[in-house]
Amino acid sequence: MSKMKTIKSLKLLYFLGFVLALSIAFPGYIRSTFLEEFVDIRWVGLFFFGNAFFSLIAINFFPYFIKKISNYKLAIIVLIAQIIGIVLLITTNSVIWAFVFFIVTGVTGYLIWINMDVFVESFTSNPTTGRIRTVYFTFLNSGWVISPLIVGYLIGESNYRLVYIFSIIFLTIVLITIIKNKKLLRDHVKYEHHHTWTTLKNIWKSINLRGIFSIAFLLELFYATAVIYIPIYLHEIIGFDWKTIGIIFSFMLLPFVLLEIPAGRFADKHSGERKIFTLGFTILIVAVALFFFTKSSSPIVWALILFLSRCGASLIEAMRESYFFKIVDAKDIDYINFFRNVSPLSYLVGSGLAIISIKFFPLEYIFLFLAFILLSSYYFVWKIQKIKK
Repeated sequence: MSKMKTIKSLKLLYFLGFVLALSIAFPGYIRSTFLEEFVDIRWVGLFFFGNAFFSLIAINFFPYFIKKISNYKLAIIVLIAQIIGIVLLITTNSVIWAFVFFIVTGVTGYLIWINMDVFVESFTSNPTTGRIRTVYFTFLNSGWVISPLIVGYLIGESNYRLVYIFSIIFLTIVLITIIKNKKLLRDHVKYEHHHTWTTLKNIWKSINLRGIFSIAFLLELFYATAVIYIPIYLHEIIGFDWKTIGIIFSFMLLPFVLLEIPAGRFADKHSGERKIFTLGFTILIVAVALFFFTKSSSPIVWALILFLSRCGASLIEAMRESYFFKIVDAKDIDYINFFRNVSPLSYLVGSGLAIISIKFFPLEYIFLFLAFILLSSYYFVWKIQKIKK
């Protein structure tokens, strides 16, 4: 493939990643509050638990369908299913059907990112992995940065369905763009697919794969806890309105735009993933502990603490992508698939632990327990090997 075609394809994927991120980010932080229209806060975690459970099952079979149908065609199918799922979610008044459609939108939300991973990795060479993956994630995170600010104004008096309508519009743009760019995005990789048990054994045998999967799980466990319970905590316990929360969240997410590209370049140049991992987790653990110990009702204080947490998370995320995609290729769809399986697994574990925690402790204790769990990251960072240039 020519260099010009590769550059053009990557620019297209950066754009698609940005718009797709908008579609996910718009309802991302209001999902848990939206679900309170159907169930009590104690059972919100059950929706995320079910979503994670069925996502794990779906993701497990996804490589087979990528190889059988093609990544390009499957991306179109997943997008259509997601759009239909959102339409049905915002039009139902039934708790049971809300649960079903929430799972449909959640599962397809995971699957489309696997499609995007395969697209991006198809146009990535190993020496530039850190730069390309972090540029890609910077576009994704730009969508997340601007979304809370807009959503805070869209919601008004709890107008959550309007937010989901915007999500449908963004997904439709992605769908049309993919269909119109078939020549650039159609599959040109011969995928390798193995039995699930074989893939698991290969991951377990590799110190690097086992380590990076554990690191990815801990980061996703933080995301799962933060996305579900931080909005509820700030809105219902601290007492911030949604406009204030929107401003806080947009400021909070700036590190993902500002830090990931420099971190990716540093990793490519100095093979410095392990050093940045250590710094990132140290910052993140301190910030999560502050979630528990901070009793202030000042928006500025909370904005700074949440900003600090994302400084750590953005460094970890950049190195997670850089390290993992330096040790796998686009053809290794089983590894990529399992790598994205970590996210629903974290939601499964995180929501399950949270349901138990809320039963016996106030909501803020979730963050204290999470800080202790994140301490295990130092062991996994120490175990992975430095990648030779």
